[in-house]
Amino acid sequence: MRRAFATAAAVVLSLGLAGGPATAAPQGTPSSATTKAISTQTSYTPDRQAPRGPQDVCNFSKFRPSLQRGSSGSAVRQAQCYLNEAIDADLRLTGFFGRDTRRATIAFQRCAGIVVDGRIGAQTWSFLSFWANAPGRPFC
Repeated sequence: MRRAFATAAAVVLSLGLAGGPATAAPQGTPSSATTKAISTQTSYTPDRQAPRGPQDVCNFSKFRPSLQRGSSGSAVRQAQCYLNEAIDADLRLTGFFGRDTRRATIAFQRCAGIVVDGRIGAQTWSFLSFWANAPGRPFC
């Protein structure tokens, strides 16, 4: 009696979890019906590429280090490009985090309603990336 109840419960559970009909097969090797049911539920095809998100408007760097006055390099150029796109900061893409980049960063942080410190850390990168790539920019 217990075994019949356990088998019935397994069938009901598999119907609920798999979202399709379950086939009962004796214990041991799987039947061809079970193998077919499993193979038809698989939607992964290795030859297809995963869908990609929208193109980034600025392509100077994929790195997002903490930046502050005195920083330099391609990540600073990326941040300057994002600031131009997000708030129309009119920065030259020099790759040097100077006075103008700091002022634009502070203006962006105020506009975005995030911590205003003139540095570009994780939170500012996140908002910059989102705002620069969003339709309808510049925002401030």
